[in-house]
Amino acid sequence: MYYSTEYASPLGPLTLAVNGEQLTGLWMKNQKYFAAGHPEALSPKENLPIFSLAESWLNRYFAGECPSPHELPLAPAGSAFRQEVWKLLQEIPWGQVTTYGELAKKMAGKLGRATMSSQAVGGAVGHNPISIIIPCHRVVGAAGSLTGYAGGLEKKVRLLQHEGVDTQRFFLPKQGTAL
Repeated sequence: MYYSTEYASPLGPLTLAVNGEQLTGLWMKNQKYFAAGHPEALSPKENLPIFSLAESWLNRYFAGECPSPHELPLAPAGSAFRQEVWKLLQEIPWGQVTTYGELAKKMAGKLGRATMSSQAVGGAVGHNPISIIIPCHRVVGAAGSLTGYAGGLEKKVRLLQHEGVDTQRFFLPKQGTAL
């Protein structure tokens, strides 16, 4: 069985999902791909130890601490390729960003290939089922465009600013304007 609970965050309500012992999902309200690919329906339940661990992690994160994703037992559902991309996301340090292209180079190296499509990596990043904790918000376009955040670009900017990233150097791709 899979269980869910709500967490009140500065970004609005977050839905946490677990398999009883591991975190399997963390989604923002109205997030694109909300619970997509989750193995089973979620039953509301509170007071599970894993929820307490995840809520403590989130409390620390929103208080300005730099908790590591590796502190939590994570079990995101996805293909082997997506799993590898999500592992790379967990290595991006607090307050830093990387590009889809850089992630693609790292994935190519892991797979023993000369190149890797940035779009393929972007698809995996966009389908990350454990937002914030697996920090997909730390990935930007090569030229500094803020693209592809399933929770919405406004929330991506807020998370980056929360981590002390100077978001003035980025722009929104459709308008081509600075933030």
